[in-house]
Amino acid sequence: MAVTPTNDAFIAPEINSFGQSFRDYNAESERQKSVEEFYRLNHINQTYDFVKKMREEYSKLNRVEMSIWECCELLNEVVDDSDPDLDEPQIEHLLQTAEAVRKDYPNEDWLHLTALIHDLGKVLLLPKFGGLPQWAVVGDTHPLGCAFDEAIVHHKYFKENPDHNNPSYNSKHGIYSHGCGLENVMMSWGHDDYMYLVAKENGSTLPQAGLFIIRYHSFYPLHKSGAYEHLMTKEDEENLKWLQIFNKYDLYSKSKVRIDVEKVKPYYLSLIDKYFPEKLRW
Repeated sequence: MAVTPTNDAFIAPEINSFGQSFRDYNAESERQKSVEEFYRLNHINQTYDFVKKMREEYSKLNRVEMSIWECCELLNEVVDDSDPDLDEPQIEHLLQTAEAVRKDYPNEDWLHLTALIHDLGKVLLLPKFGGLPQWAVVGDTHPLGCAFDEAIVHHKYFKENPDHNNPSYNSKHGIYSHGCGLENVMMSWGHDDYMYLVAKENGSTLPQAGLFIIRYHSFYPLHKSGAYEHLMTKEDEENLKWLQIFNKYDLYSKSKVRIDVEKVKPYYLSLIDKYFPEKLRW
């Protein structure tokens, strides 16, 4: 399915920029304590009704009009409280990810651009986009409307979520049917779903696999643990293969290696022009 990477391939490091294992949610540190508190709030407040309300509100795309690159630059103002591996400005992570993908898959330009823009939805944290709290923007995502799988990080906090005791929502399939397709599943609200909405509604010509990566790259219970596979279609399964390729770069490119923004900027501007309109509604 995938193109063979180049010989000079990106090598995933064993430790993150804090000197610890990646995605270690149990390591003792002040950073870990704040991450756990983030997930406590996320799991209590992300309900089916809340997500439905957010989707309806943000589907209006009536807050800002700007280009993809302008949005990239805005991310310099954002730090993700849910991430145990990174405390650099987000634009650094975007370029680290994109350049790592580009190194291994030089001919898949859509994947380079997908890597660059996958986290742009984090601008939801900024006042002009609604200034949403961290728990409604970042962190791992999961379905609403069916049982919370134990593969979800810090699962214990779902006991305080109103949906946890709702008989319509707390069975394996909940309101869904087997193989209904992920596009029909209500995912927890955050930057993934928002950026997918922005890309789709503004007429991006990225392939389906790129849009799938944007929408589900934080859906770790699925692509790390295989949870919720019963809701997928064959097309979802094919797109998931690309997401699992992408995930290596999204996760393991987080390092202190700095990217020369001005040097790589012309290349990414050419990709933006290829796959997106000049200005987008956000």
